[in-house]
Amino acid sequence: MTSAPTRWLTAEQLGPAFDDGGPIVLVENTAVFRRRPTHRQKAHLYLTALRHRARELGERGTFVQASSYRAALSSMASTDAGLAGGTLESIDPPSWAARRLVRELGASILPSRGFVTSEHDFAAWAAGRTPTQLVMDRFYREVRERTGILMEGGQPEGGQFSFDADNRQSPPKGAATLGLPAPWRPVEDEIDAEVRAELDRLEAEGVRFLGRDGPRQFAATRAEALAALDDFVETRLTDFGPYEDAMMLGDDTMAHARLSVPINLGLLHPLEVVDRVVAEYAAGRAPLGSVEGLVRQLIGWRDWVWHLYWHLGPDYTRRSNALAAHEPLPAHWWALDGSATDARCLSHTLDTVGGSGYAHHIPRLMVLGNAALQRGYDPAELTEWFQGAFVDGTPWVMPANVVGMSQWADGGVVATKPYASGGAYIGRMSDFCGSCRFNPKVRVGPDACPFTAGYWAFLDRVEPSIRGNHRMAQPLAGLRRLADREQVVEQERVRGPL
Repeated sequence: MTSAPTRWLTAEQLGPAFDDGGPIVLVENTAVFRRRPTHRQKAHLYLTALRHRARELGERGTFVQASSYRAALSSMASTDAGLAGGTLESIDPPSWAARRLVRELGASILPSRGFVTSEHDFAAWAAGRTPTQLVMDRFYREVRERTGILMEGGQPEGGQFSFDADNRQSPPKGAATLGLPAPWRPVEDEIDAEVRAELDRLEAEGVRFLGRDGPRQFAATRAEALAALDDFVETRLTDFGPYEDAMMLGDDTMAHARLSVPINLGLLHPLEVVDRVVAEYAAGRAPLGSVEGLVRQLIGWRDWVWHLYWHLGPDYTRRSNALAAHEPLPAHWWALDGSATDARCLSHTLDTVGGSGYAHHIPRLMVLGNAALQRGYDPAELTEWFQGAFVDGTPWVMPANVVGMSQWADGGVVATKPYASGGAYIGRMSDFCGSCRFNPKVRVGPDACPFTAGYWAFLDRVEPSIRGNHRMAQPLAGLRRLADREQVVEQERVRGPL
């Protein structure tokens, strides 16, 4: 009787969806922290997740600590102990580099898992479409229609596929927080203590992590992931939709799920989250706008970004710079030091990421991404920063999100227009501006908001590149009407990086 092959699971494949009951090998490679800038809390999360999974597997698992994945897997194959079953197996890994490795090692490759649609499904949907026709809304509708999720009689629940336009409430005026319970937090154990000691040792040896150490905030085991899901459904799902785009100084979580971390670790399958929240809607315990918003993120945006990573190719980030953005990222971004900028929204967001490795999607897009877009920061370096600074930053997540959506560096494949905005948007959707020394309504002078003035300076710089984009016709017409255009541009040139 032939033994089952040994399956190598990456740190993004730690949940039950990736385990079919055979022997498993897990590889811990701390050498990556020497080569790639990584947030201290992200490094902790990944190491503790791997070690907890190894403990759960017991004798069925092999836990290897090595200086490279290639060295670990090659060594196992060549030793007397060898691989159980004599062969290496891999569920197709979630990065170009890992996929090359398992093929070079001659591993048996199983189709990827952890997503709602297969790569074959996406290829069939994308066939015959031009790059600018691969829009998320069309993909999302096709997935809804094919799966029947939030569909009734062939029509979408509530008569429309998206309630995004309804999910844009400003934060409650005069409140310090949204008023919801604090989100679920794990209780650290001896494995967390061991990991912290290991990271302290690496720092003593000269490894430089991004951000600051702190108590672990996100799920690293299947049981913890289920507890985090329960907590979100019970305490924040109802308010998720209305305040999905709002930001507050005293509430960095708002009503967000914070489930991207356990989902990206493979501890939760997106469909089980979808099924759970749809059941809440069916039972009358959650509004359709909140449920549909989360469903769209999971079976629409997340799947779409995953497939674009493979569809656009391994050189997508390197080759994409449609707006000729070449400014290096400021040192205080790499230091996650908010004190280096006077813009309250940016200062707060950098400090938040420094202390937790997390911010929800609006600070990422409309504060960090918006600032980088306006100032012309290099999109490839920015992608590396996002991947390392955020606890849910994986190689497949960030390219389309940063290069395409945030920076419009691909010229319109992911987003139909650049996501630039002035300070008015931040003022409307947050309470940041009230304690800021800049005025979002002013574009020239000592009180000029760097986002408001930066917006017009950005349009001035990229006008030749975006003139043919019909969605930018109105903003460009406004630019041409600015009597103080030259003054604004010069002011922002002197102001420099944010």
